[in-house]
Amino acid sequence: MPHNLEIVWERIETHQGEEFRQLRGQVFRYSVTGSHLTPTTTNQNIPKRHFEDALQRVPLEGPGQINHLRGPSFIYGVLMDDRIRRRDW
Repeated sequence: MPHNLEIVWERIETHQGEEFRQLRGQVFRYSVTGSHLTPTTTNQNIPKRHFEDALQRVPLEGPGQINHLRGPSFIYGVLMDDRIRRRDW
């Protein structure tokens, strides 16, 4: 089932500044500016469209499934967090 990017992106915006964890436990926070997410532990800007691509693959078993995207461990950490996924995947 395809997931609505705008609904998910709104959840992502709502929780910016909060703690999230990568698969191996590293804590990070992020900010959202326009159509990019920027984790606090790197200078990468992860485009919203990369989240759209990853949403086609949820639930994710790990970031290796989305290695073709920028910041796969951060995308995984955000999308697989209960605050973002809720009970949708």
